[in-house]
Amino acid sequence: MRRSTRLLASALIVLPLTLAAPTAAHAASPVSMTNGFYVDPNSSAAAWAAANPGDGRAAAVRASIAAVPMARWFGNWSGTIGTATGAYVGAAANAGKLPVLVAYNIPDRDICGGQSAGGAGSVAAYNTWIAAFASGIGSRPAVVVLEPDALGDQSCLTAAQISDRNAMLNNAITQFTNLAPNTWVYLDAGNPGWISASTMAQHLNAAGAGRAHGFSLNVSNFYTTAQNTTYGNAVNATLSASYGYTKPYAVDTSRNGNGSNGEWCNPATRRTGTHTQLGGGAEMLLWVKTPGESDGNCGVGAGSTAGQFLPEVAYKMIYGY
Repeated sequence: MRRSTRLLASALIVLPLTLAAPTAAHAASPVSMTNGFYVDPNSSAAAWAAANPGDGRAAAVRASIAAVPMARWFGNWSGTIGTATGAYVGAAANAGKLPVLVAYNIPDRDICGGQSAGGAGSVAAYNTWIAAFASGIGSRPAVVVLEPDALGDQSCLTAAQISDRNAMLNNAITQFTNLAPNTWVYLDAGNPGWISASTMAQHLNAAGAGRAHGFSLNVSNFYTTAQNTTYGNAVNATLSASYGYTKPYAVDTSRNGNGSNGEWCNPATRRTGTHTQLGGGAEMLLWVKTPGESDGNCGVGAGSTAGQFLPEVAYKMIYGY
Protein backbone atom coordinates (compact mmCIF):
# COMPACT_ATOMS: atom_id res chain seq x y z
CA MET A 1 0.00 0.00 0.00
CA ARG A 2 0.97 3.62 -0.52
CA ARG A 3 3.49 3.36 -3.31
CA SER A 4 6.09 6.15 -3.78
CA THR A 5 5.07 6.35 -3.69
CA ARG A 6 -2.33 7.16 10.53
CA LEU A 7 -4.23 17.95 22.33
CA LEU A 8 -6.80 19.75 20.70
CA ALA A 9 -6.26 23.55 21.17
CA SER A 10 -8.77 26.32 20.99
CA ALA A 11 -7.29 28.17 18.06
CA LEU A 12 -8.28 29.56 14.72
CA ILE A 13 -7.49 27.19 11.85
CA VAL A 14 -5.63 28.80 8.98
CA LEU A 15 -6.44 26.93 5.79
CA PRO A 16 -3.97 26.73 2.90
CA LEU A 17 -6.29 28.74 0.65
CA THR A 18 -9.50 30.51 1.51
CA LEU A 19 -11.93 30.27 -1.39
CA ALA A 20 -15.35 28.95 -0.46
CA ALA A 21 -15.95 25.32 -1.35
CA PRO A 22 -19.19 23.74 -2.56
CA THR A 23 -19.78 21.44 0.37
CA ALA A 24 -22.88 20.36 2.25
CA ALA A 25 -23.69 22.22 5.46
CA HIS A 26 -23.13 20.34 8.71
CA ALA A 27 -25.01 20.81 11.96
CA ALA A 28 -21.78 21.47 13.84
CA SER A 29 -18.04 21.04 13.57
CA PRO A 30 -16.95 17.73 15.11
CA VAL A 31 -14.01 19.63 16.59
CA SER A 32 -16.28 22.03 18.42
CA MET A 33 -18.38 19.10 19.69
CA THR A 34 -15.43 17.37 21.36
CA ASN A 35 -12.45 18.05 23.59
CA GLY A 36 -9.36 16.52 22.02
CA PHE A 37 -8.74 13.46 19.88
CA TYR A 38 -9.62 9.93 20.94
CA VAL A 39 -6.87 7.51 21.97
CA ASP A 40 -7.81 3.99 20.89
CA PRO A 41 -7.30 1.75 23.95
CA ASN A 42 -7.33 -1.30 21.69
CA SER A 43 -4.84 -0.22 19.03
CA SER A 44 -2.37 -2.84 17.88
CA ALA A 45 0.39 -1.03 19.75
CA ALA A 46 -1.64 -0.89 22.97
CA ALA A 47 -2.62 -4.54 22.64
CA TRP A 48 0.98 -5.64 22.13
CA ALA A 49 2.25 -3.60 25.10
CA ALA A 50 -0.49 -4.98 27.35
CA ALA A 51 0.27 -8.55 26.30
CA ASN A 52 4.04 -8.15 26.75
CA PRO A 53 4.56 -6.13 29.95
CA GLY A 54 7.94 -7.74 30.62
CA ASP A 55 9.35 -6.88 27.22
CA GLY A 56 12.04 -4.19 27.44
CA ARG A 57 10.41 -2.32 24.55
CA ALA A 58 6.90 -2.25 26.02
CA ALA A 59 7.22 0.95 28.08
CA ALA A 60 8.47 2.96 25.12
CA VAL A 61 5.82 1.56 22.78
CA ARG A 62 3.11 2.25 25.34
CA ALA A 63 4.21 5.84 26.04
CA SER A 64 5.38 6.94 22.60
CA ILE A 65 2.92 5.15 20.29
CA ALA A 66 -0.06 3.63 22.11
CA ALA A 67 -0.76 6.82 24.06
CA VAL A 68 -0.97 8.97 20.92
CA PRO A 69 -4.38 9.50 19.25
CA MET A 70 -4.43 7.37 16.09
CA ALA A 71 -6.95 6.30 13.48
CA ARG A 72 -8.80 3.00 13.59
CA TRP A 73 -8.95 1.27 10.19
CA PHE A 74 -12.12 -0.49 9.05
CA GLY A 75 -12.42 -2.93 6.17
CA ASN A 76 -13.59 -6.41 5.30
CA TRP A 77 -12.00 -7.71 8.52
CA SER A 78 -14.26 -5.56 10.71
CA GLY A 79 -17.32 -7.79 10.88
CA THR A 80 -20.72 -6.12 10.82
CA ILE A 81 -19.49 -2.70 9.83
CA GLY A 82 -22.24 -0.52 11.28
CA THR A 83 -21.85 -2.27 14.62
CA ALA A 84 -18.08 -1.82 14.48
CA THR A 85 -18.08 1.87 13.63
CA GLY A 86 -20.93 2.51 16.04
CA ALA A 87 -19.09 0.91 18.94
CA TYR A 88 -15.89 2.80 18.22
CA VAL A 89 -17.50 6.19 17.78
CA GLY A 90 -19.73 5.53 20.77
CA ALA A 91 -16.74 4.90 23.02
CA ALA A 92 -15.15 8.14 21.83
CA ALA A 93 -18.39 10.06 22.34
CA ASN A 94 -18.67 8.74 25.88
CA ALA A 95 -15.19 10.14 26.53
CA GLY A 96 -15.99 13.45 24.85
CA LYS A 97 -13.21 12.88 22.33
CA LEU A 98 -12.98 13.05 18.53
CA PRO A 99 -12.36 9.68 16.83
CA VAL A 100 -10.54 9.26 13.52
CA LEU A 101 -11.67 6.36 11.32
CA VAL A 102 -10.34 5.06 8.01
CA ALA A 103 -12.69 3.48 5.45
CA TYR A 104 -10.55 1.00 3.48
CA ASN A 105 -12.73 -1.45 1.59
CA ILE A 106 -13.16 -0.22 -1.97
CA PRO A 107 -13.16 -3.06 -4.56
CA ASP A 108 -9.71 -3.85 -5.97
CA ARG A 109 -8.11 -1.98 -3.08
CA ASP A 110 -4.37 -1.37 -3.61
CA ILE A 111 -4.66 -3.23 -6.92
CA CYS A 112 -1.44 -1.78 -8.33
CA GLY A 113 0.68 -1.98 -5.16
CA GLY A 114 -0.68 -5.36 -4.11
CA GLN A 115 0.47 -5.49 -0.48
CA SER A 116 -2.97 -4.56 0.90
CA ALA A 117 -5.10 -6.15 -1.81
CA GLY A 118 -8.74 -6.89 -1.12
CA GLY A 119 -11.89 -4.88 -0.61
CA ALA A 120 -15.57 -5.38 -1.21
CA GLY A 121 -16.52 -7.89 -3.86
CA SER A 122 -18.62 -5.59 -6.01
CA VAL A 123 -19.84 -2.04 -6.47
CA ALA A 124 -23.16 -2.95 -4.88
CA ALA A 125 -21.46 -4.60 -1.91
CA TYR A 126 -19.31 -1.54 -1.34
CA ASN A 127 -22.25 0.84 -1.54
CA THR A 128 -24.07 -1.22 1.08
CA TRP A 129 -20.97 -1.38 3.27
CA ILE A 130 -20.18 2.34 3.20
CA ALA A 131 -23.80 3.28 3.94
CA ALA A 132 -23.69 1.02 7.00
CA PHE A 133 -20.31 2.53 7.98
CA ALA A 134 -21.81 6.02 7.96
CA SER A 135 -25.03 4.92 9.63
CA GLY A 136 -23.03 3.42 12.50
CA ILE A 137 -21.49 6.83 13.16
CA GLY A 138 -24.82 8.60 12.97
CA SER A 139 -24.96 12.10 14.42
CA ARG A 140 -21.96 11.64 16.70
CA PRO A 141 -18.79 13.65 15.87
CA ALA A 142 -16.07 11.92 13.85
CA VAL A 143 -13.33 12.34 11.25
CA VAL A 144 -13.16 9.83 8.39
CA VAL A 145 -10.25 9.32 5.99
CA LEU A 146 -11.92 7.90 2.90
CA GLU A 147 -10.21 5.14 0.95
CA PRO A 148 -6.42 5.51 0.98
CA ASP A 149 -4.91 4.42 -2.37
CA ALA A 150 -8.15 4.91 -4.31
CA LEU A 151 -7.16 8.02 -6.25
CA GLY A 152 -3.40 7.61 -6.47
CA ASP A 153 -3.57 3.94 -7.39
CA GLN A 154 -5.23 4.08 -10.82
CA SER A 155 -2.40 3.33 -13.24
CA CYS A 156 -3.48 -0.29 -13.76
CA LEU A 157 -7.25 0.35 -13.82
CA THR A 158 -9.37 0.41 -16.96
CA ALA A 159 -11.50 3.41 -17.80
CA ALA A 160 -14.58 1.46 -16.70
CA GLN A 161 -12.96 0.61 -13.34
CA ILE A 162 -12.03 4.25 -12.77
CA SER A 163 -15.59 5.30 -13.57
CA ASP A 164 -16.94 2.75 -11.09
CA ARG A 165 -14.48 3.89 -8.44
CA ASN A 166 -15.42 7.54 -8.87
CA ALA A 167 -19.10 6.64 -8.62
CA MET A 168 -18.47 4.72 -5.39
CA LEU A 169 -16.52 7.58 -3.83
CA ASN A 170 -19.15 10.11 -4.85
CA ASN A 171 -21.80 7.88 -3.31
CA ALA A 172 -19.74 7.45 -0.15
CA ILE A 173 -19.57 11.21 0.33
CA THR A 174 -23.33 11.39 -0.16
CA GLN A 175 -23.88 8.68 2.47
CA PHE A 176 -21.76 10.51 5.05
CA THR A 177 -23.52 13.79 4.30
CA ASN A 178 -26.93 12.21 4.76
CA LEU A 179 -26.26 9.67 7.52
CA ALA A 180 -23.33 11.14 9.49
CA PRO A 181 -23.87 14.91 9.39
CA ASN A 182 -21.27 15.70 12.07
CA THR A 183 -18.46 13.82 10.35
CA TRP A 184 -15.67 15.51 8.46
CA VAL A 185 -14.69 13.36 5.46
CA TYR A 186 -11.19 13.70 4.03
CA LEU A 187 -11.01 12.03 0.61
CA ASP A 188 -7.55 10.56 0.30
CA ALA A 189 -5.24 12.28 -2.19
CA GLY A 190 -2.07 10.21 -2.08
CA ASN A 191 1.30 11.84 -1.39
CA PRO A 192 3.81 14.22 -3.01
CA GLY A 193 5.79 11.39 -4.62
CA TRP A 194 2.93 9.67 -6.38
CA ILE A 195 1.31 11.79 -9.09
CA SER A 196 1.38 15.49 -9.93
CA ALA A 197 -0.73 17.90 -7.92
CA SER A 198 -2.67 18.93 -11.02
CA THR A 199 -3.54 15.33 -11.86
CA MET A 200 -4.57 14.63 -8.28
CA ALA A 201 -6.84 17.67 -8.34
CA GLN A 202 -8.57 16.20 -11.38
CA HIS A 203 -8.96 12.85 -9.62
CA LEU A 204 -10.34 14.53 -6.49
CA ASN A 205 -12.89 16.55 -8.39
CA ALA A 206 -14.09 13.52 -10.37
CA ALA A 207 -14.51 11.58 -7.12
CA GLY A 208 -16.68 14.25 -5.49
CA ALA A 209 -14.19 16.22 -3.40
CA GLY A 210 -16.27 19.35 -3.88
CA ARG A 211 -18.83 17.84 -1.52
CA ALA A 212 -16.36 16.38 1.00
CA HIS A 213 -14.94 18.37 3.88
CA GLY A 214 -11.39 18.06 2.55
CA PHE A 215 -8.64 15.70 1.43
CA SER A 216 -5.92 13.71 3.19
CA LEU A 217 -2.24 13.36 2.31
CA ASN A 218 0.68 11.06 3.09
CA VAL A 219 -1.41 8.22 4.54
CA SER A 220 1.00 5.40 5.41
CA ASN A 221 3.87 7.27 3.78
CA PHE A 222 6.90 9.22 4.96
CA TYR A 223 7.10 12.61 3.25
CA THR A 224 7.71 15.56 5.54
CA THR A 225 4.91 17.82 6.64
CA ALA A 226 6.50 20.68 4.69
CA GLN A 227 6.54 18.59 1.50
CA ASN A 228 2.90 17.69 2.01
CA THR A 229 1.94 21.29 2.67
CA THR A 230 3.58 22.36 -0.59
CA TYR A 231 1.78 19.55 -2.42
CA GLY A 232 -1.57 20.24 -0.76
CA ASN A 233 -1.38 23.91 -1.64
CA ALA A 234 -0.56 22.99 -5.25
CA VAL A 235 -3.56 20.65 -5.37
CA ASN A 236 -5.71 23.48 -4.08
CA ALA A 237 -4.29 25.87 -6.67
CA THR A 238 -5.53 23.57 -9.44
CA LEU A 239 -8.88 23.00 -7.72
CA SER A 240 -9.29 26.77 -7.54
CA ALA A 241 -8.21 27.50 -11.09
CA SER A 242 -10.08 24.62 -12.73
CA TYR A 243 -13.13 24.07 -10.55
CA GLY A 244 -13.60 27.19 -8.46
CA TYR A 245 -13.05 25.84 -4.96
CA THR A 246 -10.36 24.79 -2.50
CA LYS A 247 -10.42 22.39 0.43
CA PRO A 248 -8.72 22.01 3.82
CA TYR A 249 -6.47 19.00 4.12
CA ALA A 250 -5.03 16.69 6.75
CA VAL A 251 -1.53 15.16 6.75
CA ASP A 252 -0.53 11.77 8.15
CA THR A 253 2.51 12.50 10.31
CA SER A 254 2.74 9.13 12.04
CA ARG A 255 5.97 8.08 10.33
CA ASN A 256 7.40 11.20 8.70
CA GLY A 257 9.80 12.34 11.42
CA ASN A 258 12.82 11.53 9.24
CA GLY A 259 11.10 12.18 5.92
CA SER A 260 11.15 9.75 3.00
CA ASN A 261 14.16 7.87 1.68
CA GLY A 262 12.29 7.08 -1.54
CA GLU A 263 11.00 3.71 -0.37
CA TRP A 264 7.37 3.16 0.58
CA CYS A 265 7.23 -0.38 1.98
CA ASN A 266 8.72 -0.75 5.48
CA PRO A 267 11.82 1.38 4.87
CA ALA A 268 14.48 1.36 7.57
CA THR A 269 15.46 4.26 9.86
CA ARG A 270 12.15 6.12 9.64
CA ARG A 271 10.83 7.95 12.70
CA THR A 272 7.51 8.92 14.23
CA GLY A 273 6.39 12.46 13.51
CA THR A 274 4.37 15.25 15.10
CA HIS A 275 1.55 13.96 17.26
CA THR A 276 -2.09 14.31 16.21
CA GLN A 277 -3.18 17.94 16.52
CA LEU A 278 -5.05 20.77 14.89
CA GLY A 279 -3.02 23.05 12.64
CA GLY A 280 0.68 22.59 12.03
CA GLY A 281 0.60 23.65 8.37
CA ALA A 282 -2.57 21.75 7.49
CA GLU A 283 -6.02 21.77 9.03
CA MET A 284 -5.02 18.68 11.01
CA LEU A 285 -1.94 16.57 11.50
CA LEU A 286 -3.09 13.02 12.16
CA TRP A 287 -1.53 9.69 13.00
CA VAL A 288 -3.43 7.67 10.43
CA LYS A 289 -1.04 4.73 10.18
CA THR A 290 0.04 3.08 13.44
CA PRO A 291 3.85 3.17 13.68
CA GLY A 292 5.06 -0.40 13.80
CA GLU A 293 2.27 -1.83 11.67
CA SER A 294 3.74 -3.49 8.60
CA ASP A 295 3.20 -2.23 5.07
CA GLY A 296 3.54 -5.81 3.82
CA ASN A 297 6.14 -8.49 3.13
CA CYS A 298 8.96 -6.09 2.31
CA GLY A 299 11.81 -4.01 3.71
CA VAL A 300 12.39 -4.31 7.44
CA GLY A 301 9.02 -6.07 7.62
CA ALA A 302 10.07 -9.01 5.44
CA GLY A 303 8.01 -12.06 6.32
CA SER A 304 5.10 -10.04 7.71
CA THR A 305 1.68 -9.19 6.34
CA ALA A 306 0.19 -5.73 5.87
CA GLY A 307 -1.21 -4.43 9.16
CA GLN A 308 0.75 -6.83 11.38
CA PHE A 309 2.27 -5.08 14.40
CA LEU A 310 6.05 -5.48 14.53
CA PRO A 311 7.39 -4.41 17.95
CA GLU A 312 11.00 -4.11 16.89
CA VAL A 313 10.06 -1.87 13.96
CA ALA A 314 7.88 0.23 16.28
CA TYR A 315 10.64 0.53 18.87
CA LYS A 316 13.22 1.63 16.34
CA MET A 317 10.78 4.10 14.80
CA ILE A 318 10.44 5.86 18.15
CA TYR A 319 14.15 6.67 18.08
CA GLY A 320 14.74 6.82 14.32
CA TYR A 321 17.12 3.93 13.84
